[in-house]
Amino acid sequence: MKQRILGFDLARAVAIFGMVIVNFKIVMHARASDDMAWLKIVNIIDGRASALFVILAGVGLSLLTWQSRLSGDLQLLAIEKKSLFKRAGLLFVLGLLYIEIWPADILHYYGVYILVGALCLLLASRYLFALIVLLLIVSTLLFVMLDYSAQWNWQTLAYADLWTTKGFVRNLIFNGFHPVLPWLGFLLLGMLIGRQNLAHVAVRERLFMLGFFAAVLAELIVLLLPYALLMGMPPAYKIFFSTEPMPPLPVYFIGAAGSATVIITLCVALGEKYAQKAWLMPFVYTGQLALTFYLAHVMLGMGLLESLGMLENQSLAFSLVCALLFCVFAVVFASYWRKFYPLGPLEGLLRRASR
Repeated sequence: MKQRILGFDLARAVAIFGMVIVNFKIVMHARASDDMAWLKIVNIIDGRASALFVILAGVGLSLLTWQSRLSGDLQLLAIEKKSLFKRAGLLFVLGLLYIEIWPADILHYYGVYILVGALCLLLASRYLFALIVLLLIVSTLLFVMLDYSAQWNWQTLAYADLWTTKGFVRNLIFNGFHPVLPWLGFLLLGMLIGRQNLAHVAVRERLFMLGFFAAVLAELIVLLLPYALLMGMPPAYKIFFSTEPMPPLPVYFIGAAGSATVIITLCVALGEKYAQKAWLMPFVYTGQLALTFYLAHVMLGMGLLESLGMLENQSLAFSLVCALLFCVFAVVFASYWRKFYPLGPLEGLLRRASR
């Protein structure tokens, strides 16, 4: 059994914290008219935490199957694939049920990502990279050819025909919150990262520099956009140079992939350096309960605020305080739970059901 790399769990904890901050802000319609700088800082996280989650899922696929892939044990690989197919199906169904509570659900998209990722386990790295590029090209062409705003009410973030066959497929593949095109590319990127030996400092440093370059490049493109407009670029093209997650065009993908790679490499380095420190483990445990906290931050965190009549039309400061309080709760709960159980509540159920 390959030794568990604590840094990946630490990165999941970072993703949880980012996800909670973003989702609380969105649901509360939080604004900061008196302090736009803070709002801009929080907005930077939009779409980044989810991308980090998906990339880490791809890392997990590579680590889960590393022995069977490297040894060429096709029988073991078939068993692992069967387990992944079951997990993909369970996440897909769980996500469909969760949509009624949380319309921005990512779990049913996850089911498709993991299904395709399992089918791509034996692809050479160069083909995985080519597939990522192809996904970006196809998704961009579809954005040009089709109406990305079809069936969306951007004021309420409601999708009109989600439960029709045509609407569901359109939402799943093209214009949902985390559409397969191009979000599947994040999982494939994670599979590529998972194939690298991040225990080697030189490998981490190389990945860090690549991620840092990609993240900076995306932000530079956005910063230089006003000058490009002054030089005569049509304003309609501005959308193609955005780091917003909707629509998920190439500049966003590059920036989110870059920032996620930076976070992963830094977390792996921290996990290696401070593996024996007691303060690190509560955050590691938090990352190991990512699925549990994904559901809990809506059903418990937001549910409590809604019951108190404090969920909507709040200030940015209030949403941040609530998000941080939930993050503290998550760390405390994870630390307590892991004293008695090796897996989180939902993680354990998913593991047993997908055997």
